[in-house]
Amino acid sequence: MNLMDYIQQGGVIVYILIALNIIGFTTMLVKFIQIIMTKRYKAVLLEEVIADIKEKEVPLKDEHIIVELIKDEMSKKLYTVESGLGTVKIIASISPLLGLLGTVTGVLLAFEAISKSGMGDPSVFAGGISMALITTVAGLIVAIPHYIGYNYLIGMLDGLEATVTSEILPAVYKK
Repeated sequence: MNLMDYIQQGGVIVYILIALNIIGFTTMLVKFIQIIMTKRYKAVLLEEVIADIKEKEVPLKDEHIIVELIKDEMSKKLYTVESGLGTVKIIASISPLLGLLGTVTGVLLAFEAISKSGMGDPSVFAGGISMALITTVAGLIVAIPHYIGYNYLIGMLDGLEATVTSEILPAVYKK
């Protein structure tokens, strides 16, 4: 049995999972490149954030206020890099549910086949059971790398934000 046979046995749900997989991996690749480019041009980001903070008419004597200002400015600057990661998280969350939907549908088809034909020929309900197992596996195959990728990219963004914040603080904070 080849891959296309499995995909056809999985039915519509497997096609939906394949589409989600393509969307998710494309999004993760784009976001990974954006994060790498942001890290590469970190000096420009630092200068922009420092300029934005200094434009505000806030006394720069309290470290807590400055840290909050830095976090606000960083969120604004990193919004475009972060946007889209929610899609990856949603794909990681709903893929197992789609696999479960396929499982229930496949078992339902198997029981319908049994009720129509009886238990005399096991091949009658094998198609439904096969669909159930294929969609379960497909849902997990899509969910696991998206879950890992989402967490990895969020970790990269958090690390970038922490690095930039720690580098900006001495430049802005005046004791």
